[in-house]
Amino acid sequence: MEKKERKKNRFGLIGRNISYSFSQGYFTEKFDELGLKGHSYENFDLKDISFFPDLIAEQAFKGLNVTIPYKEEIIPYLDRLDAEADSIGAVNTIKFTDEELVGYNTDAHGFQESLKPHLKKHHKKALILGTGGASKAITYVLDKLGIDFCYVSRTPSKHQLSYIDLNRDKLEKYQVIINCSPVGTYPNTNEEPDIPYHYITDNHLLFDLIYNPSKTGFLKQGERYGAMIQNGLPMLQLQAEKAWQIWKR
Repeated sequence: MEKKERKKNRFGLIGRNISYSFSQGYFTEKFDELGLKGHSYENFDLKDISFFPDLIAEQAFKGLNVTIPYKEEIIPYLDRLDAEADSIGAVNTIKFTDEELVGYNTDAHGFQESLKPHLKKHHKKALILGTGGASKAITYVLDKLGIDFCYVSRTPSKHQLSYIDLNRDKLEKYQVIINCSPVGTYPNTNEEPDIPYHYITDNHLLFDLIYNPSKTGFLKQGERYGAMIQNGLPMLQLQAEKAWQIWKR
């Protein structure tokens, strides 16, 4: 009976406060376009990751995506991680087989492929705003690309910067700035990370993982001072396609 249920091609997203999510609409439209009538994609808003075992006991899944704040917390509930997810220390995609739950990270692929077209030779150092699970795939990619990076946090630990540390000298050195924090996302679209935007120049690249709104206050400020800007939508689309390739193989 269990194996029969597993073949229903049910997919979904787990996270907290995810009604805004991109994934449900994306995969629902994808399944329609491909004529996959037996496939479904749903949001599962969990108040706590401890509800995950009950969810998968009650529902039969072929795959799940994982979003904030559970990309790290989900790991103990999985049977194993693929090599890249293990290196990153965060999971955003789960594949269900008859034997096990396997964790993957497709965020790294999405970020790398959406960042690379914008990189210039002088982009040697990056500031990462925020230290949550989303930032782990970012640092993994920057390390692969040979870009030095430093975290910026409201409560910095050793070797991290605080927002008040950011000055002209820091922004001249770090010409890639990546917002991995939720500051500026819907519905709080009037908020923006507290950095000295007046030191931004046309040598800078500002990348925001947020995709709703499409142009955050962070990106608007970058644009105002001549920087290249990129939101998180291409990253999301690329990571979703990578997840689909994992699920269907």
